[in-house]
Amino acid sequence: MKRFALTMTFGMALCGISAYAAEWTGTISDAKCGAAHTDASAKSQKCVQACVKGGQEPVFVTDGKVLKIEKDSQAKVMDHLGHKVVVDGTLDGDTVTIASIKMAE
Repeated sequence: MKRFALTMTFGMALCGISAYAAEWTGTISDAKCGAAHTDASAKSQKCVQACVKGGQEPVFVTDGKVLKIEKDSQAKVMDHLGHKVVVDGTLDGDTVTIASIKMAE
């Protein structure tokens, strides 16, 4: 029984490590261009908007990493395509689930 309890505790700890809540500052880009549009210039915003309109999925770029945005969270970023933003959410592997998003200062 002790072995089972220890195994369950260890397993639950690993699950807790894989998904954690945090706040990140970064840029909303698109899957095609990725980190190429982190300057949030008017030109970059237009490109990101055109790529997403053309079928590319939005992505979140932070600290040089391009993170996928969970499907149910993608609607939350549509007003921020190409913008620098602050995202609150959870990260699981390379996919972020967004709880809230606002413009970065």
